[in-house]
Amino acid sequence: MHSIVAALVLTLGVSGFPGAGSVADYQLGGGYRPTSEVDIVVRDRTDRPEKGTYSVCYVNAFQTQPGSLRWWRTKHPELLLRDRHGKLVRDADWPDEVFLDFRTKRKRVALARVVNRWITSCDRRGFQAVEPDNLDAWTRSGGLLTKRQTVGYAKRLTRHAHRRDLAIAQKNTAELLGRRVGFDFAVVEQCQQYRECDAFVKRFGSRVIEVEYRRSAFRAACKARAGQHPIQLRDLDVVPRGSRGYVFEHC
Repeated sequence: MHSIVAALVLTLGVSGFPGAGSVADYQLGGGYRPTSEVDIVVRDRTDRPEKGTYSVCYVNAFQTQPGSLRWWRTKHPELLLRDRHGKLVRDADWPDEVFLDFRTKRKRVALARVVNRWITSCDRRGFQAVEPDNLDAWTRSGGLLTKRQTVGYAKRLTRHAHRRDLAIAQKNTAELLGRRVGFDFAVVEQCQQYRECDAFVKRFGSRVIEVEYRRSAFRAACKARAGQHPIQLRDLDVVPRGSRGYVFEHC
């Protein structure tokens, strides 16, 4: 049964993806009731899916989530990436996040076992898809992690998502667009700013959720691709509506 589901996930899981002309709302900072025109809602795995929308479950799969380091130290200390001096390796851009260690097959299996439980929970709670974040962690690991290791680990996540009849997103990381990992759609941040949008559209067509954080980039994206796939402008902290600094626009 699961093998059939995995084989048909593109016609089942992704067929429900609203695609061209739809509106997405990236709600990682906390769930809130979307406006009536929103078709796609992305929320953290600890949140609930939004009824009546294509709901995507965010999972931090390649780094620790802020505030979770104590849990990892207690439950899975061997899966935290350390340098040759035994010091935890942190993301320079997000110093409260530590890289996860998937350098060996044994560690990839163990780590996937942890994250796949979260993916299963997303399915049971009613999400239609999953977004594993920080796929590009290897590029910021100082050479400790590699592209090959990343692909090997990511394939374990995509296979499990498909067994659960969940679509799974490629998060950013244009460097992997030519690899057969099994991703069904893409969630792309600032692709207008980094001139990567065309590459993602070529690979995924209308199944791209584009999130821009600069108004100038958002305007340029709308001028170039409005109606082709969901494009939105959000505040960098993606805070809930009603919070200070909240920004949400779409085209």
